This record gives sequence, C-alpha cells and structure tokens, in this order.
Amino acid sequence: MKSKRIHNKKEHLEKRKKLRSNLTPAEAFLWTHLKAKQLEGRKFIKQHSIGNYIVDFYCASEKLIIELDGEVHNNSIAIKYDEKRTKYLTNLNFTVIRFENKMVFDYLPFVLQEIKKNF
Repeated sequence: MKSKRIHNKKEHLEKRKKLRSNLTPAEAFLWTHLKAKQLEGRKFIKQHSIGNYIVDFYCASEKLIIELDGEVHNNSIAIKYDEKRTKYLTNLNFTVIRFENKMVFDYLPFVLQEIKKNF
C-alpha cells in the first residue's frame, strides 16, 4: 500500500539536509528574519518537502509557502516547472508567494509585509 504522506517524505531527507546546510545568500538573509518565530510568532521551517517538491520556507499554521527565485528561474523551462509546482501546491490549499532574491536584499520591509498579508 502506498503511503499518503506528503510532508517530508523519507526519500527527500538527504536532499533537504543538503539544501538546509547550503542556503543561498538570499535564503540565509530571509531566514534570519523568519526563524525562531520572529515574524508575528509564526513558526517557519526551511527546506520542507511537500509531495515531490522541496519548498524554501513553510509555515504550517498558515499553510504558507515562500519561494525565493534567483537567475536560474529566468528561463522557459524553469518557469514552466515553477508553474506546475505552484499549481500542485495550490491544489493542496497551500498559498505560495514568490520573491526574487534581489527583493529580499533591497526591499526587506516590503517582503516581510507581503508575507504578513498572507497570515
């Protein structure tokens, strides 16, 4: 019988660990503002898997996913992949919000406000 588990499947454990220990500069910077319930007391997890996807940040209480996009996302293949992934996650009733890496560094107050709007 196939497992119905969608969160943090065991087969993604090693990849999640690797991603958590190798955050991008933008992920590391945003994480300093999300970790330890700093944002409105909400608990965020970094590099959490849902289905076959690993999301950058996840807040279970709000069913909120935050994705940070760098240059690697600016091509037609990546755009289609991101669209498929977002559709899968929103069909499971998660809210997915995306920011370009540059936004996190240049407009952090705006990014944090946008995240709060989804609580």
